[in-house]
Amino acid sequence: MEQIYSSTPDSCKLVSASEESVRFLLDYSKSLSIVSSRGMTFESNLN
Repeated sequence: MEQIYSSTPDSCKLVSASEESVRFLLDYSKSLSIVSSRGMTFESNLN
């Protein structure tokens, strides 16, 4: 079992994100507000 799962396949590539991309996604997720009311969902971005 160890031999099967310990090696990484050649088709897998690690992707690295820039610090700016990570900061943008974190800031966006902090400003996103989702409200559910009477079966409807409202999304708003608090700028």
